[in-house]
Amino acid sequence: MKRLSISRRTLLRGTGAAVALPLLDAMLPALTATAATVAAPEQLKRIGYVYIPMGYNPAEWTPQGETLDQLPSSLQPLSALKEHVTVLTNMDLQNAYPGSHATSNSAFLSAARAKRTESSDYYNGITVDQVAAKHIGGATQLPSLELSMDLLSTVGQCDNGYACVYQNSLSWSSPTQPLPSEAHPRIVFESLFGEGGTPAQRQAALKKRASLLDSVTSEIKRIKNRVGSADRNKIDGYLESIREVERRIQRAEDNVLDNPLPDLDRPVGVPTAYADHAKLMFDLQLLAFQGDITRVVSFQLAREASTRTYPEIGVSDPHHPVTHHGNNPEKLEKIAKINRFHVSLFADFLQQMHEIPEAGGSLLDHSVYMYGSGMGDPDKHDHSNLPIVVAGGASGGLSGGRHLRFDQPTPLSNLHLTLLNKVGVPLETFADSTGKIDSLFDPVNL
Repeated sequence: MKRLSISRRTLLRGTGAAVALPLLDAMLPALTATAATVAAPEQLKRIGYVYIPMGYNPAEWTPQGETLDQLPSSLQPLSALKEHVTVLTNMDLQNAYPGSHATSNSAFLSAARAKRTESSDYYNGITVDQVAAKHIGGATQLPSLELSMDLLSTVGQCDNGYACVYQNSLSWSSPTQPLPSEAHPRIVFESLFGEGGTPAQRQAALKKRASLLDSVTSEIKRIKNRVGSADRNKIDGYLESIREVERRIQRAEDNVLDNPLPDLDRPVGVPTAYADHAKLMFDLQLLAFQGDITRVVSFQLAREASTRTYPEIGVSDPHHPVTHHGNNPEKLEKIAKINRFHVSLFADFLQQMHEIPEAGGSLLDHSVYMYGSGMGDPDKHDHSNLPIVVAGGASGGLSGGRHLRFDQPTPLSNLHLTLLNKVGVPLETFADSTGKIDSLFDPVNL
């Protein structure tokens, strides 16, 4: 049986644009893709991390049993995807103590003890996403993608003697090299699809036309003439998703004149509503994974010590003061509402990944995401019993629909090590890890 063969690295090139294609049947070995995926677990292709700040309300988060048959309020948005999700309880970050917002953020992906300093002699540890990027990021346009929702404008000392960089940067490529994250959808969009040059040069090239896709029209037609109808439908769907994201970015930028009092923590030209901004940032991750532009993502869904309010869900109080709850039932209820709102945005993203077919499964099956916080009880600023969720990974043998409650406090670095191994990083230890979490997988797939 003959089949046209197209390289996975094929790009649609135009003036200032380089658009990657989604995984097509024409990019897979004939007659083998589905069978190989279904027959046995494989190395996962992508890994992502989503950070939520300032802990949680455990009473409305923690499942009662060993299954997810009855999800508590804060996790209810994951109901439709519970077979793809595992909740882990009693994980901790001992190196985040003595307890602060800064170390909650800095230790989440590093599991390292940050140097307490207010100056530029900061020192943390390489983060797990960057370990993954060094091993699996070399084959993609971007080794990794660092995203956030807020401007990183604060410098100096931010929290109890710790430099602001510890709260600003979730990812570190070395103990002394924090990586800046990007909150502006337009800049992220251009980094994914703009071809070469400085950011200013890419933006100038993009402004010469109504849409990034306009300059690759002839390339699109050429590729579609070479593939079957199923692949043509995949291409059309992916390109329409790119175009819709670009439209939404443009609408947000056009609305700047109608928003004379912008949020000082939010970049100018992003959607006014928090949820709209977050969904755009998740959609950009989706496009990056579909086009194999990157295989490693970290996303700070909100910042530690954030004073953002959430009137759309009935929480008009600033987030940070609410988390100092003193066991006040009203404040605890508001924390649970914020937790649920953040989870709902993540759930929408997972649903989209689940609905995109890929190689005998879905985009979600071939990817794994870790979602959670570096803080447990925000009133105590502790780093024990963290809220942690793992999603996806079915093609790698990750078994969902479960609640794993550890009998003893377990280092979060054990989970980091486990997931690194699943994306092909052959480490025996990571930070303060004491072993891998074999129970995260289906026993037949160990």
